[in-house]
Amino acid sequence: MPHRNRTDDTAVTIGPLDLHARVDEALAVQAYAFGLSDEEIAVRRQIVLRHITYAGARALGATTDTGRLVGFVYGMPNDRTHWWSTVVEPYLRARGHDSWLDDSFVITELHVHPGYQNRGIGRTLITTITDAAAQPRSILSAIDFDSPARGLYHSLGYDDLARQVLFPSAPKPYAVMGAPLPLRR
Repeated sequence: MPHRNRTDDTAVTIGPLDLHARVDEALAVQAYAFGLSDEEIAVRRQIVLRHITYAGARALGATTDTGRLVGFVYGMPNDRTHWWSTVVEPYLRARGHDSWLDDSFVITELHVHPGYQNRGIGRTLITTITDAAAQPRSILSAIDFDSPARGLYHSLGYDDLARQVLFPSAPKPYAVMGAPLPLRR
C-alpha cells in the first residue's frame, strides 16, 4: 500500500519502483544530491542495473502527483560474495561485527532530492522497505561524518559497526551501520 507524505506544496507518494525502467530518473536524484559527474553516473547506472537482478532486490520510489521521482531506496538480502560485503568485511571483523553480514537486509542506496529533504520522505522510504524484509536486521553504509542522513539512521536505531571504511575510488571514508528490524519510529 502506498504511503503519502503531504508537504507544503506537493503530495508525495511512496510505493514500488520499477528501478530498471526509471534508473536514469533515480540516478538524476542521486547525482543532484551528491554532485556526481556524468562518468560517475554511467558507472553507477551499470551497478544499479546489475543489483536489481539479484534475488530479493526491491525498490521504492517517492513520486509527486505529476509522477516526478524525488526520492528512491533500494536494497536486497545481503550476500557475502557481493562486492560491498567483501570490502566492509575486514573492517567489521576487526571490530567483532562481521556476523552482521549474515541474515541482513542491506540498504544499497537511499536518496531524496534536496528540495524534498526534511519532510519525512527518506524516513518513510527506509522504514517501508525494511518493514517488508524477511531478515531480522538491516545494514548500510554512509559517508562518515555527522550528516542529516547519519542523523536519520541513528534516530531509526542504526549503530556504527565500523568507521573510516575505505572503498576503492571513494574520496571519503564511510561508516557501516546496522539496526535490528523493525526500525525505531
